[in-house]
Amino acid sequence: MKPQAPIFNDDYDDPLITTEGDEDVSEDDLWFLPGPMEDEPDYLPPGPRAEVRETAVLDDWRDAEAGHAARLARVAGRIGALGDRLKRGPEGWRHRLALIEAADLSWFVGDRIGPDRLALWISMRLPGVQDDTAALARISWAVRRLIGGPGPEVDLFAFLDRRDPENLSDDAEPLTDRATGWLDLMAQASDLHPITRACFGFHLWSLAGLGKQSDGMEAAVTASRIAAHWGEGAIFAPLAMGGAGALRAGGPPAERLARWLEKMETACLTAMRHLDDIETWSARAEAEMTPLSGKTPPALRGVLTEWPLVSAPMAEALTGASRAAVQRNLAWMEARNLVRELTGQGRFRMWRATN
Repeated sequence: MKPQAPIFNDDYDDPLITTEGDEDVSEDDLWFLPGPMEDEPDYLPPGPRAEVRETAVLDDWRDAEAGHAARLARVAGRIGALGDRLKRGPEGWRHRLALIEAADLSWFVGDRIGPDRLALWISMRLPGVQDDTAALARISWAVRRLIGGPGPEVDLFAFLDRRDPENLSDDAEPLTDRATGWLDLMAQASDLHPITRACFGFHLWSLAGLGKQSDGMEAAVTASRIAAHWGEGAIFAPLAMGGAGALRAGGPPAERLARWLEKMETACLTAMRHLDDIETWSARAEAEMTPLSGKTPPALRGVLTEWPLVSAPMAEALTGASRAAVQRNLAWMEARNLVRELTGQGRFRMWRATN
C-alpha cells in the first residue's frame, strides 16, 4: 500500500513566511518585542561618584562673598571700631569680653558654664560641686586663646595645645596630616576676606577631621582669631555673643556666610554696648571712691572692670589685699549701688558692677 501524501492547507500560517500584509504592520503593534534600550531601567549598581574639586568649593565661597560684599564691609567696620575701642581702653576689657564669649560658647558646645563658675576656675581653680573639670579646662583654654597666644595659621599645633597620641592606631590618620590638609585649603583661600575665610575654615573643620561634629569649641575659637587677625586692638572677633546661629551648619555657602555676618555684627554691637556700660561705671566708681585711701579701692575697681563676676576670695587673690579690706570695700560699694550681690546667700557670694 502506498503511503498517503501529506495534505497542505492553504490556511496554514508559517511564522517563517513573510507575507505582503505583514510588511504594513506598525512596530507599535508588536507588543511582544522589547522596547528601545534607552527606555530600559538601570538595574546596575551605582559606581563611584566623582569628588567635588577643591577649587569648585572655593569658587562657591568666592561667589558667596561677592554676593554679600556690602554687609561684609559693614561687619568689617564693626570689628575695626571694636578693635579701636579696645586699643584705647584698659587691658582688662579684652579679658572681660573673652570671658563672656567663652561662657557663651560653652552653651553652644553643651558644657553650659556660666561666667561666675568660669571666673572662679580661672582665678582660683575652684570648681563647683557639680562642675565638670574637663569642661572648665576646655573653656579656660578658649579664654587664653581669645586674648593671646600664637595665631592658628602661624602654628596650629601650638594654638590647639594637642599632638598625636603615642598609641595612635595604624588605620588612624595622624593629626599632622589632617591639620596640613586644613592649612593647605586655608592657604588656597587667601584671596578671601579674613571674615569669609574664618567662616570657611569653621565649616571645613569637622570635614578635615580636626574635631567632632558636636564639639565646635576649637573651630569657633580658631575662626574668631582668623576673622580679626588683620586688626590691631581686637585679637578676636566675637561670635557667640550674637547667638549660636552663626555656628550652625547646613545650607550652601551663601546661606552660611549670611548667618555668619548677621550674628557677627550683632555680637560686635553687643560687645560695644557692654564696653560702654563698663566704661560709664568705671568713671562713676572712680569719682565716688575718691575719698577712699589706700591701694585696695583702685585695685578692686580694676578687678570689677576686668571680671564680670567677683567673689571675695577672688578679689583677695587678685588684689593682694586682706580679706577684711576686700569685704569692707565691697560693702561700701554695695551701699552706694556701685556693685550688686547676686547670690543672696551668706556664703559664696558674688558681686558684679551695676550698670
